[in-house]
Amino acid sequence: MFLGTAANVITVIIGTTVGALAANRFPERIRTTVMAGLGLLTLTIGFRDSLEASELIPVLAAILAGGVIGELLRIEQGLERLGDWLRDRFAGQHESPVIDPELPEAAIENLPGDRRSRFGEGFVVASLVFCVGPLTVLGSINDGLGDPELLYIKAGLDGFASAAFAAVYGWGVMLSAVTVLVVQGSIAGVSAVLGDFLSEASLEALTTAGGILLIGVALRLLDLKRIRVANLLPALVLAPLFTAL
Repeated sequence: MFLGTAANVITVIIGTTVGALAANRFPERIRTTVMAGLGLLTLTIGFRDSLEASELIPVLAAILAGGVIGELLRIEQGLERLGDWLRDRFAGQHESPVIDPELPEAAIENLPGDRRSRFGEGFVVASLVFCVGPLTVLGSINDGLGDPELLYIKAGLDGFASAAFAAVYGWGVMLSAVTVLVVQGSIAGVSAVLGDFLSEASLEALTTAGGILLIGVALRLLDLKRIRVANLLPALVLAPLFTAL
C-alpha cells in the first residue's frame, strides 16, 4: 500500500535534480522548445480527457461553481505566496538568470530579470500537471487497494516531465513532490478505508473536469493565456458529486 505514491514522489525528486543540474548546459531556445512540446502534449491529453463524460451539464456546473469557490478562497494566490515563501527560504535572495548569448537583444530583454521569479511558477505549474488528471485519482485509488501499477506508470511519466520542467523553472519543481505526496496519499488513504468510492459515471465526470483544467494549464505553458487554473480545483470535487446527485 502507498508504494505507487512513494515511487511517484521519488521520480519527481530525481527528475527535478537531473533537470535543474543540466539546465545550464542547454541554451534558452532548447528549453523554450521543450516547454512548448510539454504544453502541446498537455493540451492533447486535456482535449482527450475532456471528452470522457457522457453528461456534460454536471461538469459545466462544477467548473462554474468551482471557479467561484476557488476565487473566493484565492487558492492560486495562496499557492503563489507559498511558492514565494519557499523560494525566499530555499532559493536564496539573488540568483542570476541563465541567458543564451545567441538570443537576439529583444528576446533577452523579455527574459525574467531574476530566475527566482520562476521558482514559485514551477511549483504551481508542476503541481497542477502532476495532480490533475484521471491517472492521479484512479492510480491513487488502486494504490490504496494495494495495486500500485498505474502510479508506477505515472511515476515514470512525471519523472521525465519534472526534468523538463526543472530545466526551465529550476528547483521549485521539486516542491511539487510534496503536493504529489499529499494529494495522492490522501486519495490512497481514503481508498484504503472505503474501497473504490467512485462510480464509473463519477470517475468520467472527474476525468472530464480534469481534462478541462489541463487545457488551462497547457494554455499557460504555451504562454497563450495565464488562466488561474488552481482556482478551478474545487471543480474536481464537485464534478463527481454533481454527477452522483
